[in-house]
Amino acid sequence: MYETAARIERLKPPGRRAFLPWLFILSGDVQSLFKGKTPLPWLGGAGAVAFVALYVATVYTGLDERRRHTRTPLLALAGLTAVTYALGIGYAGDWLLCFPLLSLASGIALRGPGRRLGPLILVFSGSAGVIAGIRGGASDSLTVSYGTVLSGLVTAAILSLFETVAQLRATRQELARTAVEKERLRFSRDLHDLLGHTMSVVVVKAEAVRRLAPKNLEAALGQAADIEAVGRQALTEIREAVTGYREGSLATELDRARSALDASGIEAVIRRSGPPLAPQTEALLGWVVREGVTNVVRHSGAVRCEIEVRGGTDRVRLEITDDGGGVGSRAASAADTAGTAGAAADGAIGGTGLKGLAERLSAAGGSLESGPGGHRGFRLVAELPVDAEEPMETEAKEARRA
Repeated sequence: MYETAARIERLKPPGRRAFLPWLFILSGDVQSLFKGKTPLPWLGGAGAVAFVALYVATVYTGLDERRRHTRTPLLALAGLTAVTYALGIGYAGDWLLCFPLLSLASGIALRGPGRRLGPLILVFSGSAGVIAGIRGGASDSLTVSYGTVLSGLVTAAILSLFETVAQLRATRQELARTAVEKERLRFSRDLHDLLGHTMSVVVVKAEAVRRLAPKNLEAALGQAADIEAVGRQALTEIREAVTGYREGSLATELDRARSALDASGIEAVIRRSGPPLAPQTEALLGWVVREGVTNVVRHSGAVRCEIEVRGGTDRVRLEITDDGGGVGSRAASAADTAGTAGAAADGAIGGTGLKGLAERLSAAGGSLESGPGGHRGFRLVAELPVDAEEPMETEAKEARRA
């Protein structure tokens, strides 16, 4: 089911010109007009010209989103209906093929809920069958009647399907954007709540130092010591907050990834095997899962994403694959991560784009590879030692030893 939906999503809806070649089924009638085999050929020619003009007008206005819900396509369809009945009753024969074309145009102009397309097509089909039965025979009646029903309903169903897919795609993109915005808002709110009170205290005490320094140096030094203590405490709280945000367990990140993919309408397949991992290894792999899934949700256009974690005795491998648009759809992602990687180089958290992840994994003895995942899709592969440590942690341990 997901593969079928993916194929439909990649197809383009039929345009206006796609319905014009169906007019060639009237070529036999037009030839009869030129050869003089049709009574009153000038009248038949005028009817044929009017039919073609009204058919084209109905198709073009019915597929124009700006004029689709106006009276223009309905008026064109009404004129087309009158001409079709006139040609069918007056000439019968192959002119009854105008009824399937009329039904097709009706499917374009009246598709959608509440437009009463079904009863109208049944009326056209019944009329075509009655006229064909009177002027021809039972076989002609069944053929024309069946063709009239089928052409209108199939056309309306195909166009409605493409419109539904477009709406689902827009909804999925909006859900992905909303999920990213909520996560950013949550983290910014956490930092605001954490630093708001602390910075207020620092400002107040700094003002006290400025006032007391000329008068009472001892009191000013006491306030300065308080500022130092508050600052150290703030740094500790920031590290704890960032560590909790950055170094959640891999299982937690996988659960979040599944939730984000499900919310975006992407089928999530997650597999994990192997022994338990060191906390730093899980933290790094969690970053890879977060970044990889974010790119899948925001830029891939995929319907299926697989995440597999395979642990061995020495190394662990994480692979994220999707069936989306491939490398081309990652252009926007590259633009996003390029800025964040540069900004992260000056911060304590580290890079957040694919480039920053590759640098962090390389410093921990691992690797990160990304590229096409076969004929379609994208593949992200990360490998790490089972006991990997980030350079920041190593430096911190060496500092404590010193």
